[in-house]
Amino acid sequence: MKSVSSLSDFYYKNLFPTLQKLEQEREHLKHRIIIVGIIFTTLLLLVGFTLKNYYEFILVAYIVIGTIIYKFLLHDYTYEFKTGVIKPLVQAIDKTLLYSMDSHIGEYLFEHSKLFSTPDKISGNDYVKGSIDGVNIEFSDLHAQKREKNSKRQESWSTIFKGLFIVADFNKHFYAQTVVLPDSAQNIFGDIIGHWMQSINTAREELVKMDDPEFEKEFVVYSTNQVEARYILSNSLMKKLLTFKEKSKQQVHISFVGTHIYMAISYNKDLFEPSIFHSLLDYKIAMEYVKTLHLAIGVVEELKLNQKLWSKT
Repeated sequence: MKSVSSLSDFYYKNLFPTLQKLEQEREHLKHRIIIVGIIFTTLLLLVGFTLKNYYEFILVAYIVIGTIIYKFLLHDYTYEFKTGVIKPLVQAIDKTLLYSMDSHIGEYLFEHSKLFSTPDKISGNDYVKGSIDGVNIEFSDLHAQKREKNSKRQESWSTIFKGLFIVADFNKHFYAQTVVLPDSAQNIFGDIIGHWMQSINTAREELVKMDDPEFEKEFVVYSTNQVEARYILSNSLMKKLLTFKEKSKQQVHISFVGTHIYMAISYNKDLFEPSIFHSLLDYKIAMEYVKTLHLAIGVVEELKLNQKLWSKT
């Protein structure tokens, strides 16, 4: 697979004419958004002074209508960016990879991962699917939400997961379900109390104690089968998962179910949306797109999924 540096070179050299055109559009769009934002805010303030008893309604209207206007203004620019920049970047990694800006990982796979509770609503975009070194892989931005109601029966939505969701073949059929989660309890409360809190987590299967102290500090493992969990999570794989987490610089959830490995990397933003208030030619902006794509597709090489260490039985 191509390195980060070669993808960065591709971004600037091969896509430069497209980036120049988009950069001009971005500047015009930025000014348009600022002007429309000032006009819209002024109008809402005038309405607010007129309808003094409806501040809450006006605030909600400001957020909802403002979001709709913002997305409308961005629509064409976003389409050009994703078809002219993100899609070529994906295919520069491997020409067989398919990219769809409006699709996402399906709800079935999200639920099948056993990483999170069942969502009431799931959305996403920037779906990539294909095969790397004979290993099937797919991923997308994903936002899973749960519907909640307070004592007044008012409805709200809470986020279960937001970030990059990856599904890949593991070349082994698992009879058990093994889940690897970020270890917040042990980091906050220490080894003894943290381990006790992990062991009484009734929402999860049996706690599996691993023999790698570094891995234990970062992750907690639950499985329906202790033996298979330790077989899957060899010392080598645990080190690879630690390296992957360090590269991502985010919370990482991992599971082994059926014949797949599932990875959910938490982010608080859409990863492949075009920059509006920073130049697309800015090196830091460019590297965010390049590194994220490389991280997702690089799972195959990073975890050696292309090496036939196990057979599907």
